[in-house]
Amino acid sequence: MSKPTKEQMITMYRKMVEIRQFEEAAGTLYQSGQLPGFLHLYIGEEATAVGVCVHLNDDDYITSTHRGHGHLIAKGGKRDRMMAELFARTTGYCKGKGGSMHIADKETGILGANGVVGAGIPLAAGAALTAKFRATEQIAVSFFGDGATNQGVFHETLNLAAVWELPVVFVCENNRFGMGTPQKEHQRVEDIAVRAPAYDIPGVTVDGNDVLKVYAAAGEAVTRARNGDGPTLLNCDTYRFRGHHIGDPGTSYRDREEVQEQERQRDPIRRLAQVLIDEEGMTEEELSTIDEELAEELEEALEFAKNSPDPLPEDALDDVYAGSIQP
Repeated sequence: MSKPTKEQMITMYRKMVEIRQFEEAAGTLYQSGQLPGFLHLYIGEEATAVGVCVHLNDDDYITSTHRGHGHLIAKGGKRDRMMAELFARTTGYCKGKGGSMHIADKETGILGANGVVGAGIPLAAGAALTAKFRATEQIAVSFFGDGATNQGVFHETLNLAAVWELPVVFVCENNRFGMGTPQKEHQRVEDIAVRAPAYDIPGVTVDGNDVLKVYAAAGEAVTRARNGDGPTLLNCDTYRFRGHHIGDPGTSYRDREEVQEQERQRDPIRRLAQVLIDEEGMTEEELSTIDEELAEELEEALEFAKNSPDPLPEDALDDVYAGSIQP
């Protein structure tokens, strides 16, 4: 995979900043009591979602997780409708009924964030199967964490996807902790990619906080899937800078100095910014202008969300797909 152009790198920079700004704003709003529900912030992991989704077409599919805002923005989700969903307003992607962990938008191929660990993995394989039946060039990508690779559905789906040569890319975002449990305490393997050969598919480990390395590895996996050569397991070594959820300080199970070191050395936005300055001739002022433009857009998204109407009680059962309710 060739190096991305300057324009592509700027696009990736913008997307990562969009995600970071959204998450920081959501965290502040939640802590001030303005948002209902629950939040799992993606701060620190932006390079994985962006490095993968930059290769996807509008009609490709993704499945997400409880920590899904970054995936959704990277795939093309709009921050105003996402923020409206977090506020539980009718203008949100799911009319305020899904909240943070269940945003979906079929128009952009977002098959849904998911509060169940590993549950998006078979959904992506199912979407890839439909693409294969319809003989399109669509592919599906499933994002999940290291803890999900211990679930039976992970192994079952990789096996079936390999047997059927489905156009799907499995992306493990290994942020080194399953909630508060270090990876080394819930798995014997250190490199999750070594699980791929059991299903005779490629397994690749990459620095998940370097968007250019993710871009290169994901490009090969996406090309392989789109060409009909089957799935790939992409293991992205990343790190969340915040706790597991908004109320978790993240300090009881990991060293504060470790977190600070990760933020200093592996912040994906700063790393790409430095490449744009050192290798592409951009200035800090130009990057700051991008940041400011995106911040203004986010303010507009916040106003849109705050001024949107609440759902009506009589609409509670609309859009719920289930069998008839028996008296």
